[in-house]
Amino acid sequence: MKVLLYLIVSFLASIIGAICGIGGGVIIKPVLDFCGLASVSTISFLSGCTVLSMSAYSVAKNLSSGENNVDMKTGTPLALGGAVGGILGKQLFSAVKALFANPNAVGAIQAACLALLTLGTFIYTVYKNRIRTKQIQSVAVCVGIGLALGLLSSFLGIGGGPFNLVILFYFFSMDTKTAAQNSLYIILFSQVTSLLTTLVTRTVPTFEWSALLLMITGGIGGGIVGRKINRKLDNNAVDKLFMGLMAVIILVSIYNTVRYAGA
Repeated sequence: MKVLLYLIVSFLASIIGAICGIGGGVIIKPVLDFCGLASVSTISFLSGCTVLSMSAYSVAKNLSSGENNVDMKTGTPLALGGAVGGILGKQLFSAVKALFANPNAVGAIQAACLALLTLGTFIYTVYKNRIRTKQIQSVAVCVGIGLALGLLSSFLGIGGGPFNLVILFYFFSMDTKTAAQNSLYIILFSQVTSLLTTLVTRTVPTFEWSALLLMITGGIGGGIVGRKINRKLDNNAVDKLFMGLMAVIILVSIYNTVRYAGA
């Protein structure tokens, strides 16, 4: 039952992640934390690998099918910044973990940060029609924004988050579905470097190979289904799904914060 839960969570999360462009890890990480199936480090690692597989499939499929909406002039600097951010985020996670004797402390910090960031994203999304957006062209600024997104995603162990979309909405005036593709592009780069950093520094946590394989299978399967659904939905429908998802993430993250803080 435990192993089956890994598959179900990764599959359903990756469907929603592929539709909304948030990678799925923002659902996988807090849900697996909530279920208490493994340590904080192991869940972060498994979540990152799952998001990497899903985003790689989605980006490759969009490119090969000619349905790519990523503006390479801004998307590539964002992705490169995300790659550097992925390395820094992994180092930040290790540094914060080393500060506390209790391994659950970093879980509480992750959950609290995720709750606050998602709450801010929810508020922005509610009022986004009243907010004047920008159209950033500077390569340096794009790299900086990508770095911040990559750092947050890697540190939180979620691959990508709702805040990715808000940043793309505000700084680049993207619609929801275009932002979703660009977000997955950034997530792909940040997760590749995050995984490589973990391997090079030999900080891979203990995990079950069966769980990893099932989660990757669920991630790719969810990416396939989510991509098909995304093509049939309009921006309004994606926005509604995104709002509902954020509400759930906030509640689960608050619960995880309290639970880890008291453990």
